[in-house]
Amino acid sequence: MVSLHVYSVLVVLFLTCGAIMATKENDQIIRENNCETKMGLPCVLEAFTCIFVTGSISSKCCGEVVVLGKVFHSALVKRTLENPLFIDLSPTTIIAKSIQTWNNCLALIDSPSPSA
Repeated sequence: MVSLHVYSVLVVLFLTCGAIMATKENDQIIRENNCETKMGLPCVLEAFTCIFVTGSISSKCCGEVVVLGKVFHSALVKRTLENPLFIDLSPTTIIAKSIQTWNNCLALIDSPSPSA
């Protein structure tokens, strides 16, 4: 099992190194909208793990994903896939997991909470 330290390193790479390899479109979307500062690091780690490894994402972090927006969410995922460190991952699988995470978060945020 991969340690939290390795996940942290992957998240840092997700947020920084990917910019070097990003397509102009994804990089421009991310930079112009300051996407990387719209989520806290714990939620970035949760979302990254959910999409690129396996796991779930909390409702709090789903809220941050939804606030980020679908275009920005997709741009960050695509930019990460362009990084040579992730060359062994299946883009089709990752994009499907990204869409599933987005849809799950949207449904969770849109669903009414039970009365107290």
